[in-house]
Amino acid sequence: MPANKPLVIVTRKLPDAIETRMRELFDTRLNLEDKPLSQAELIEAIQKADVLVPTVTDRIDSKVLVRAGPNLKLIANFGNGVDNIDVKTALERGITVTNTPGVLTEDTADMTMALILAVPRRLVEGVDELKAEHFKGWAPSWMLGHRIWGKRIGIVGMGRIGQAVARRAKAFGLQIHYHNRKPVHSHIEHELEATYWESLDQMLARMDIVSVNCPHTPATYHLLSARRLKLLKPSAYVVNTARGEVIDENALARMLETGALAGAGLDVFEHEPAVNPKLLKLRNVVLLPHMGSATLEGRIDMGEKVIVNIKTFADGHKPPDRVIPAML
Repeated sequence: MPANKPLVIVTRKLPDAIETRMRELFDTRLNLEDKPLSQAELIEAIQKADVLVPTVTDRIDSKVLVRAGPNLKLIANFGNGVDNIDVKTALERGITVTNTPGVLTEDTADMTMALILAVPRRLVEGVDELKAEHFKGWAPSWMLGHRIWGKRIGIVGMGRIGQAVARRAKAFGLQIHYHNRKPVHSHIEHELEATYWESLDQMLARMDIVSVNCPHTPATYHLLSARRLKLLKPSAYVVNTARGEVIDENALARMLETGALAGAGLDVFEHEPAVNPKLLKLRNVVLLPHMGSATLEGRIDMGEKVIVNIKTFADGHKPPDRVIPAML
């Protein structure tokens, strides 16, 4: 890293306050048009930059990384997940990778809880009925949904976000169950009155609501496969605010279409920004455009973490949010 201000290339438009501070601290090149970079543009950026600041929409794979210039020493991801970056190849080439963990926990958990409420209670359907002027007054059998109080929720991935979802769900009277690589600390289990399932299959078969809150890694790709989705009760709901690749989206769409599942709330999709056309036609699905972490406060917190990581690295120290293979 050069002694003078490092050249930092940012791939997307960030909050004004963050961009201003980056310009003050670094030799920063911004993406004022907020247009996603093509692979060729990404390669051009990493050939010039000392630091690249990508987002989830940038695919920093091995084909891109092998073209990196000699000055690129840090990829400071603007985001919590790093499935958009080939971290192993980056590290092999002497490039440090950082992310922004923790700052999106509460925002994502809020959105998860919103979907957990919206799907069984048919909130979006209700809005559509009102806008279509179908509402003729209250009726005892119209627009009936299902209560969530007393139901069982199975959380797939009990990290920061999974635990935040569990706290909210417990307050709404849900019984907390979870599957994780290992049980959480006993005091957390006690606080949440949570039941751990080593077997994901066994948990899924017993749940009323399943919330996906695990990262996308090679090990979690299609973790909710067609086979596993068929284990769910026909009355069950699936909510995903993590990554679309964790669920076999085609299988999910088929089951929702045939009534083999009661409904789903999805903020992420397997082939973003494309959305499965079958999902778009269904009334028992609430679809959101990947906005689980979309709060101004959250974006500013993310940017501040990116700045700290770059500044720490430029000063010759290990950045606080380094990504290492053991974390993935």
